Amino acid sequence: MNQLARYIVIIFIVAFIAFLAWYFSNIVAYILISAVLSLIGKPLVDVFGRMRVGKWKLPRWLCALATLFIIGVAIFLFFYLFIPLIASQTRILGNVDVNELVDTLSRPFRNLEQTIVHNIPGAENFSLNTFIADEVLSVFNEGMLTNAFGSIANFLGSMAIAIFSIIFITFFFLKEEGLFVGAIIILFPPKYEKNIRRALDSATRLLVRYFIGVVIDMLCVMVILTLGYTLFAGLDIRTALLIGLIAGILNVIPYIGPVIGAVLGIIISVATHVDLLASGEISSLVFRMILVFAVMKITDDFVLQPTIFANSVNAHPLEIFIVILLAGSLAGIGGMLLAIPAYTVIRVFAKEFFNHFRVVQKLTERMQ
Repeated sequence: MNQLARYIVIIFIVAFIAFLAWYFSNIVAYILISAVLSLIGKPLVDVFGRMRVGKWKLPRWLCALATLFIIGVAIFLFFYLFIPLIASQTRILGNVDVNELVDTLSRPFRNLEQTIVHNIPGAENFSLNTFIADEVLSVFNEGMLTNAFGSIANFLGSMAIAIFSIIFITFFFLKEEGLFVGAIIILFPPKYEKNIRRALDSATRLLVRYFIGVVIDMLCVMVILTLGYTLFAGLDIRTALLIGLIAGILNVIPYIGPVIGAVLGIIISVATHVDLLASGEISSLVFRMILVFAVMKITDDFVLQPTIFANSVNAHPLEIFIVILLAGSLAGIGGMLLAIPAYTVIRVFAKEFFNHFRVVQKLTERMQ
């Protein structure tokens, strides 16, 4: 009975913490992002901490500040290297003859309109342009535009708060080692402290491996698409690199992200190769791009992700697939993004506290 009561208490505590995490999801997201940044920056803090200027040792707060500065510089350099690439492609898109592009793209619509007029009774006065314009206006009304601008303003305000909060929290996580772990431990009774510390150590190790795997997967996707679009599809290296970068970043979103990346890549390619529209060669370009994307997707789904993600969190690829689907059904794209990290943490704590159950033993047998 005591054992059963113990399990009931633990389940109640976990459920209560899960409810608080859901209710204050924004704050939890800031804390988790800060925790990840602090894990990345901890080796640098340790290096700075071992430095000495004469007999003077750098204080921990200065080490944390220097580490935050280096992380900020790294993020700045990333954008500094790729923003000129984006700007150059933007200038190319700006030089596109919009009238020619619209005229070329509208030819299939004119053919469709003539087919409707000649083959459907009562459609003699049908105008596809008028129909599309009415539908667009019915969607993009004045109220919607006002709401859109309001949403953008709210988004920018939320982003400013998020960035400040993440920097502030990350600084203290770096400055005071064990602060994040200590904040978690105080939520549980003292007799569970050793179990919580073991679980957090294991979860931290697996999550670090997972996030490293995410970065490796993004780079692999970017390289495959850049080389494929350059060598096989015949795109300019800058255009191919931009499309590869966009697709690599969007590939973090399971299932939906790669498709969005492929569509954006085709749109950019068509817009920068208007001369091929008139000759009809654009279909060949699009076909080659789709073929390169298909090769990348097959390689990513059957080689990269099962190898990188499944091994990084010590889970079966089928487990990962089902967890992502369930998370997407419950919480959309955000749930799909957080599915693997959340599932990893749940498995670690389940192994620590509920390892007597056969289902837990089976799900955690791959974990060391």
